[in-house]
Amino acid sequence: MYSLVAIVNRLTREESLGSQTATLNQSLSDRPVFDLVYQLLSIFFDLVPVALVIYLLWLPGRSAFRRIGFDFTRPGRDAVSGLALAAIIGIPGIGLYLGARALDINVGINTSGLDAYWWTIPVLVLSALRAALSEELTVVGYLFTRLREIGWGTWPIIIASALLRGSYHLYQGFGGFIGNAIMGVVFGWVYVKWGRTAPLVVAHLILDVVSFLGLPLAVAWFPDLFGTA
Repeated sequence: MYSLVAIVNRLTREESLGSQTATLNQSLSDRPVFDLVYQLLSIFFDLVPVALVIYLLWLPGRSAFRRIGFDFTRPGRDAVSGLALAAIIGIPGIGLYLGARALDINVGINTSGLDAYWWTIPVLVLSALRAALSEELTVVGYLFTRLREIGWGTWPIIIASALLRGSYHLYQGFGGFIGNAIMGVVFGWVYVKWGRTAPLVVAHLILDVVSFLGLPLAVAWFPDLFGTA
């Protein structure tokens, strides 16, 4: 809902989408200690719905983690699969982002609004983990399970999940919507084939860590390509 309101807000401004900026991981206080406290509290409370999802999926004698394939039964295979998925999504994703910016249908993304403190990198990694767990365990693991239980077919579930994923990235512009919807289709298809959310969480974590930590470097090195304004 916030993303839908955000895109309407952006489209009704005088500035074009390409001249606007969205900042992720914003500072929450001008005092470093309290900024850290607020960041950690925000991450913790954002993970409460994930705990609720696990609780709602738990069945007597059957672990919720096992039901959605988020366990440690094959960590090596999940890690390798997640790395491959991250490459499949991430490399074309850079081109899509640059193309959307060139077409003026996406805002500039500033992946870190935090100042440089000793805790900045750990908090950004935790923020990436929050996004990976929240999205993959909820929008894939939980949603797929529930929609199957009420009789939805495979592809309607994949498309619905992908559109949901794209819609809450609309605050980034239409490029963010398209890119994340495509990612949703790929992740949904992979989940149907493998029955595991663990590789999806690994892939999402890698993508966000690289984005949160690497994009500021890309902006500094290639300002004409990755600059946010």
